[in-house]
Amino acid sequence: MAIAKNTICVWYDKDAEEAARFYAEVFPDSFVTAVHRAPGDYPSGKEGDVLTVDFTVCGIPCLGLNGGPMFKHTEAFSFQIATDDQEETDRYWNAIVGNGGQESACGWCKDKWGVSWQITPRVLIEALEVGGDEAKRAFAAMMDMKKIDVAAIAAARRG
Repeated sequence: MAIAKNTICVWYDKDAEEAARFYAEVFPDSFVTAVHRAPGDYPSGKEGDVLTVDFTVCGIPCLGLNGGPMFKHTEAFSFQIATDDQEETDRYWNAIVGNGGQESACGWCKDKWGVSWQITPRVLIEALEVGGDEAKRAFAAMMDMKKIDVAAIAAARRG
């Protein structure tokens, strides 16, 4: 197997494999490629513990690192998942929030490991790209939402 030129490394305390398997179940074109065990003891683990997990989320190669509790996730890093409709938006949002995660604002939520996700319908992305009054209306509507309401964004775009 070829090694990707660029891979996103996501730091976990100790649950990289569980997280990767969850993402593989929830998102299309997502899977776990390999689980690597530590060849020796290290500060937050011992020989044989899962050290890294190679996985893909929606076609993007990632490496989950079980690095221990010293670094925590923040919104400074997030996965943005573009959705086609309300059903797809609901499916991803509910999977993340309903599996020990938490809601935030404007289409953001966190999974139970603290990784941030933006579940963003294409209708919102397209409205913001158009600019002008249409973007202002869609943006204003989004500001009052947690999970994005596709019909409300479409209505805001129309004015």
